[in-house]
Parts: sequence; C-alpha cells; structure tokens
Amino acid sequence: MTKINKDRTFIILRCQDDESISKCALAVREGGVIVYPTDTVYGIGCDPYNGEAAKRIFSMKGRKEDSPFPVLASSVEQVEKIAYLDKRGRSLAKKYWPGGLTLLCPLLDSKISQIVTAGRQTIAVRIPKNKCTLLLLELCQYLVGTSANRSGHPASKNVNEILSSSLRGFDIILDGGQARQGVQSTIVNLLKSGCPDILREGVIKSQQILSTLSKERLI
Repeated sequence: MTKINKDRTFIILRCQDDESISKCALAVREGGVIVYPTDTVYGIGCDPYNGEAAKRIFSMKGRKEDSPFPVLASSVEQVEKIAYLDKRGRSLAKKYWPGGLTLLCPLLDSKISQIVTAGRQTIAVRIPKNKCTLLLLELCQYLVGTSANRSGHPASKNVNEILSSSLRGFDIILDGGQARQGVQSTIVNLLKSGCPDILREGVIKSQQILSTLSKERLI
C-alpha cells in the first residue's frame, strides 16, 4: 500500500511478510527512515551509523539534537559490540531482555554516529520483545529506537495513531498491529557504580529493577 505523507510518499508493509521485513532492512541500510512495531510502542529508526538519516529523525520529531537516541539490537552479543555491560547490566539483560528495559551504558563503538549519541561517550541500548522487529534487526543489526511521535506528543501504539499524528517524512511503515504493552520502556542509568538511577519508569517498575540487582548482591 502506498500513501502520501504530506511531504513525501511512503509505503506500508506487513510484518507477516518476510519479503516486507527484508525490504525494510534494505531501506535502513540504504539510509532510509522507517516506522516499526516494538513490544512497548511504535518506534521510528534508521541505521545508527548514518548521521544524515538520524538528522532526518530529529527533524521529524522536532527533537533537540542534544538528546541522544537509543539503539536496538537483536541479541546481547550484538549489544556488547557497541556498549559495555557491567555485572549489573548483564544481570538485568538476562532477566528483562528481550523486553521493555533500556540500559544507559558506556559506548564502545566510536563509529556510531555522533548525531545519534549527541557527541557523548555513552549509549542507551535495548532488545525489544517483538518477533517482527527482532527479525528486522537480524538483517540490519542495529536500529535507532526512539518512539514514533513528535516530541511532547503521546507515543503511538498502532499504525492508525501514526497516520493521524503530525509525524511526517518517513519512508516506510512496518505494520505489526497493536503494540502489546502500549507503555514506553524503563530506562536505567548504569554509568555510575552502585545503585543505578531509574531515568524513566515505564513498563518495568523501579522496584523490580532494584529487587533483581539486590538478589544478585549487585547493589
């Protein structure tokens, strides 16, 4: 299905079609911007190594470029190529990934665009619990993982909400139906030792995070 997104033409593809997922992966590799489902809310993303594509997303969202983007991956092994996970991070990853947990960690891969990291030596990482997006990530490895909405507006939980929103300028929507959780991920700051800071409480509650680390005697 092809639609006109005010500023440019975009297409809608379905998660049930393997060829559609492959087309999305190719678009990402070629510098495109796609909207896609996750377990929490719909995301908008691009290749995190492509600064020009990341700039497009900042413009679409009306987001300040000093606010870095998270990055999604399909496995802990892939995450650990770009981010340093300490014992706390590995414990939380084992418990909550794939799922609604984002970990803020030291950056390992300096080739990731400084537009994505806002010039910082840190990166927020997550493995989403969504079969469609995990298949996509297996093909394109990494994907910027910010929510598909204008900054300050509610996150979108399905394609109809995206189409009726003011978000404009993407190339493809990958339709995976209703987002299962409908609530954004919880963000945990692991940059300092000891008890971590919960930067945003989302689908996973702060007490669950602290309880997991306490049981492992990591805080």
